[in-house]
Parts: sequence; structure tokens; C-alpha cells
Amino acid sequence: MIILGLGGLLNEPACAVLKNGSLASAVEQKKVSRRHEPGELPHDAIESALSLAGVSSDRVDCVALVRPFSNGHESALHLALRARFPASRLVLVEHHTAHAASAYFASPFQEAAVLTLDRMGDFRCGARWLGEANGLRLEKELYYPDSLGDLYGRVTELLGFRANAEEHKVQWLSTAGDAQAFLPIFEEILPNPAWPRLDRSFFDSDRASQGGFSAKFYHRLGLEDGAPIPESLRASIAAAVQTAIERTVLCMAGSAQNLCLAGGLGFNALLVNALEQHKNVFVQPAAGNAGTAIGAVLHAWHTVYRESERASLNDMCLGPTYSAEEVKKVLENCKLRFRYLLTTEELVESAVREIDNQKIIAWMQGRMEFGSRALGNRSILASPLNPYSTENLNVFIKHREPFRKFAASVPAEVADVYFDVGPNARYLATVGRVKRHYRQTFESAVLGDGLVRVHTVSADDNPLYHRLLHAAGKSTGLPVLYNTSFNLFGDPLVCTPRDAVRSFYSSGIDALFVGNFLLEK
Repeated sequence: MIILGLGGLLNEPACAVLKNGSLASAVEQKKVSRRHEPGELPHDAIESALSLAGVSSDRVDCVALVRPFSNGHESALHLALRARFPASRLVLVEHHTAHAASAYFASPFQEAAVLTLDRMGDFRCGARWLGEANGLRLEKELYYPDSLGDLYGRVTELLGFRANAEEHKVQWLSTAGDAQAFLPIFEEILPNPAWPRLDRSFFDSDRASQGGFSAKFYHRLGLEDGAPIPESLRASIAAAVQTAIERTVLCMAGSAQNLCLAGGLGFNALLVNALEQHKNVFVQPAAGNAGTAIGAVLHAWHTVYRESERASLNDMCLGPTYSAEEVKKVLENCKLRFRYLLTTEELVESAVREIDNQKIIAWMQGRMEFGSRALGNRSILASPLNPYSTENLNVFIKHREPFRKFAASVPAEVADVYFDVGPNARYLATVGRVKRHYRQTFESAVLGDGLVRVHTVSADDNPLYHRLLHAAGKSTGLPVLYNTSFNLFGDPLVCTPRDAVRSFYSSGIDALFVGNFLLEK
């Protein structure tokens, strides 16, 4: 049984393949190709996903396609699908249904409330479902414009960031603010947290910039209508909207002890952490539109074909990998000098040596991660014991704001020595709290109130990265490495060896490990 899922065709196209009930591959078009027209089939992602699954188009039994998928006439897309997958059955999946399936069917729960929350998708911007065994039942819907995602996007623009792209910056900025200063304003905007209905008097439909907030909103901030937001207020405004969203989502979840979460708001690690304080939570790691491709295949498997066996996300490293011959060809074509490390032991020892020498390394190993977070296969790494790591990583390599911290990767079996953290740290989808004894050690990665982004790594999920962490611990006494995604200037995570080489030589990274190949500057 081969099921192919296509999601996010209008803005984040991705393809996933379920093979005999196991998730064989999942690939985003933007990572394997910089070219895509909204509404087109993501041919490069499809080709890559099929190749990784070891199947051809004519063997695909079902194509599960997530709405919305076209800005115009849908007939051309249907014909293209028929031509590409001649033996397949076509299943159409509603946007929020795909989100719900991506979270619930990948979760460890046999019963759970499921929340899907985003800016807007097929007119809906949210829904609550009841997941039982292998079924999902819609309980309640939320319609645009009563959108939590839209409100968060408006604040993003108000604070000078790009809406629908840089909401994560508001999240991290919020950790430096005083939520209570402006929380009453956002509680007025969201007067019924049990199921939101936004007070539209705080918005001005004629104002096309700065989030479209009204004179009433500026007055409540103590500012003149349309005035720029002073730097001194930005973090507290961010903290207020973050807290209001957290309280609202918790109310929307209802009384269920198990909660699954997907949709764009699922990327908000502070929200996930807040929910974890009250419930057993599973969030789909690829919570956005690309993740609906996974939701599509899981929906078809369980709902259309009535199969009961659950498919696991495993380590989320579901994308392309490259052989030594392929890597060597790229390096030689670029006329680069390199060393080939003969054994895994030599690879790990060389990486630890570089890190111990206060070097920052790029680490590209195995299959590419699906989603936006680096989980140890496409990562930039540094030692927490390097006093300049924060400045070097954020300012000179990633070129990003100082309030945006990087993650701390730690072997799962010793994570509780250093951090208090929930199970979603497996996918870097939540935040933890540094144990008081180690606050100074991890000072450069700490957000407000001792919070830190934690990535727990098991030997089953990522044996090589797990081994590297323990080797670093054997060398320094601290089995923790700072980890940030191997990408630059807003580009997607690197996919190919050529991507890795380009980013390496365009940055201040000191050494690059691509498979067993080592490049140094």
C-alpha cells in the first residue's frame, strides 16, 4: 500500500509517502528546489520523496491532496495528477482535517482533544476535534476573522517584523517583557477565551500597515494614533499577546487531559510549554502547512482505508541523504581541499577537537530533517563553555537579534540533570527550564526566567549525534552542545552538499563536516 500526500501547494508545498503503514519520506519543495509556482505540483519534492521510498509513480495506490491547492481552475491540476499517478485513487483532504490528522495520528494517545490553529485555511482558522482510537470527530470550528494566528500576525507587524513570516521573533522577544503591563488590552480583544470572538473595535479596516490597529488600541497603549511603538514597550506588548494567546488556547482545549496541537500556532514553543504545565501534550513538529502532507497520508491510511496500525514520526529525518561519492564529486567540482575521515570514531573525535578549540562547526549528516528545526543532521554547533558562542553564532553567523537564542542539545537519558523539560523537546517543539545549579553555565542561551530551548536526543533517534554529545561530555564534563539550524539569511535548511558548501563559505563557521568529509578555513 503506497499513499502519497501533497500539502501546502499554495505556499509551503511538501510531499510525504506512507509505505505499508510506515512513513518512508517527507520532503519540502523549498529545500530541494528554490522554484515553485503556487498551485503547481511540487515535482522536485515528489521525485525526491518517491526515490527515498523506493517506489515509482505508477505504484502509488492513493494520492491524498490537501485543500486549498489552486488559485484558479482545478482541472489542469487534476489532469496533471492523473498523468503522473495513473493507477492511484484521489482523496481530497480539508486543510484543518489534515492538520488534525498530522497531530493526532502521530501522537501516543488513543484518546485526546485535538486543536488546529492557524491564521486562515479554507476560511476556517481553528477547530477542536475529539480523537478516539483511529477516528477524529469535529466538535467546534473557529472562522476568520476570529483568528488567533491573525492577531499574533498583526502584533508581529506592529512591532516591526514581517507578518506571516517572523512571528517567532515576537515569541522570543516576549520573554524579556512584562506581560501584565498590557495584558488587559488583549483580554479585551479576546473577551471570551473559551471560544474566541475578537473585539473588532480594536482594529481599523482602513489602516493597511502596522497591523491595522485602531485609534482605540493606540490610546490604550498610551500612544498617539498610529505612532511608532517605542523600543521600551515592544517586549511587554509581545509578552502580553503571548500570555493572552496561551490562556485562550488552554481554555479552548477544554477538560481533556490529552491534547494534540497542529497549525501555525503549534510552532510557538512557549505556547506548547504553557500547555504542558496542565496537560499531556503532543504537537506535530512540522505544525505548519508543509506538515499537512503528513496529515494527508495519515488521514487516508486511517480514515479512508480504515487501518488501525499507527505510523511513527520517528526522528523526523525523512528527507534526502547523500553518499560519499556524491559528496566527493561536489567538493572536487568546487576545487576544495578536504580530509576524509576513515571511521566514525575519527569523525566524532575530530568534531569534538574542533569544538574544544572554541570553533563553531557545521554538521551535515544523514537524512535531512522535515520541518524548520534542525535536529542534529543539519546543524551548526558550538560549546556552551565557549564564552563567545552567543556573539559568534547570533551576530556573525546567523545575523539575528540577541533575544533569539539557540537550542541546547542533550542526551535524553541525562537531560534531567540540567533541565526540566517536557517530551516535545524530542523535536525542539517546546522550551525547558535550566536547573538552578547550571544557570551560569547556560547563561548565553537562557531566555527570561531561566527558560531555554532544549533538544533531547536519544540513541534510537539519532545515534551519531547522540554519540557526539557524549563524546563532548567525556572531553569537557558537559554533554551539551548549542545547536542552531544550518541555514543563513532566511534560506531553508541546507539540503545538498552544494548548499552546505555555499553556506559554509558565506559565513563565519570554522569547520564543516559533511558525512566523513572535513573542510576547514
